[in-house]
Amino acid sequence: MNRLTKHSRRLVSTELAAMAAGVTAATVRKWASRGKLTRYGCPGRAEYDLNEILAMLPACTPAHRHRSAGNSE
Repeated sequence: MNRLTKHSRRLVSTELAAMAAGVTAATVRKWASRGKLTRYGCPGRAEYDLNEILAMLPACTPAHRHRSAGNSE
């Protein structure tokens, strides 16, 4: 079976998902437990679809994420 499908998932760890969304890892886990985000992976290794995370963020979030990451420009 071909792993690349028409709608390929870009799976990332909880920590990377949190970094991409500009939130804590606990928030990502909370979103998954509340059904707002799909959790992939096996027990002990959660992974999340980066495309799904980016799609749920408001349009103004990238600039906010950039500032909240400690980068001052």
